[in-house]
Amino acid sequence: MQKIAIYPGTFDPLTNGHLDIIKRSIELFDKVIIAIAKSSSKHPMFALKDRKAMLELATANISKVQCVCFDNLLADFARDNKAKLIIRGLRVVSDFEYELQMGYANASLNDELDTIYFMPTLRNAFISSSIIRSILQHNGKVSHLIPEVVHKYIQELKGE
Repeated sequence: MQKIAIYPGTFDPLTNGHLDIIKRSIELFDKVIIAIAKSSSKHPMFALKDRKAMLELATANISKVQCVCFDNLLADFARDNKAKLIIRGLRVVSDFEYELQMGYANASLNDELDTIYFMPTLRNAFISSSIIRSILQHNGKVSHLIPEVVHKYIQELKGE
């Protein structure tokens, strides 16, 4: 039986920290589904199709990865995709409290579901999509915080 894990998020945009977790997670699982949440309530900076395109570009050489968009409960998405593990990243203590609650909520909706937490490498610990969005809004440099292909994609979107 294949070990399938889901790494959910808005990935608005994909960061080097996200990619680090993806690369480390494929060492443990047969397949990792990158589940890109529509998350219209969060008012993403990038359209869902663009977020998916960025992920597909950044993971093009990683055969165990599949990028899929979703707009339903994560517990149901996991069941539909025969996944029993959710991958989440923990950068700071406040992430832990939120992620612990989400993990318990997901387990209450799908009793076969468990969550595994990855700490980012030290060089990626401070990177978050919200920081990158803020820097982008002020025309700052983000090329060192996101994968090169994502940076190029964003530049093309902005017409640079």
